[in-house]
Amino acid sequence: MTDTLLALYPWIKSLHIISFVAWMAGLFYLPRLFVYHAEQARIGTDKAQMLETMERKLLKLIMNPAMILTWIFGLILVSTPGLVDWSAIWPWTKAVSVIALTWFHMWCGKQRKALASGESSLPGRTFRMMNEVPTLLLIVIVVSVVARPF
Repeated sequence: MTDTLLALYPWIKSLHIISFVAWMAGLFYLPRLFVYHAEQARIGTDKAQMLETMERKLLKLIMNPAMILTWIFGLILVSTPGLVDWSAIWPWTKAVSVIALTWFHMWCGKQRKALASGESSLPGRTFRMMNEVPTLLLIVIVVSVVARPF
């Protein structure tokens, strides 16, 4: 099994990065849609319906599969013997950041439902500020994995 994982390592890592990039693209875009929805669309209007469709499809068809694949390929990578030094701090900072991204993803799903039902009381400014969360976590993840300063 170890030999197979090591032989497939470049492919698994490539698929992990591809799925992560797709997930991040959604995490950057969905809160921006929420800003437009909160500030410019009234429930039941054509604009609101269009935004709801865009938000739902982005979350269900792109973000959810990308997040699941990111987790699957990431777990395969960390289970490959010899790739991760668990005594170092960097894998833990990455893990905490990925868990935080997953929480943010779930928060976005909750906000999508609240906006669609007209139950959201959050202003566009809140969505603008929350839109910075994935950027900050991306920085922590990339620095943790590439520079490994810890």
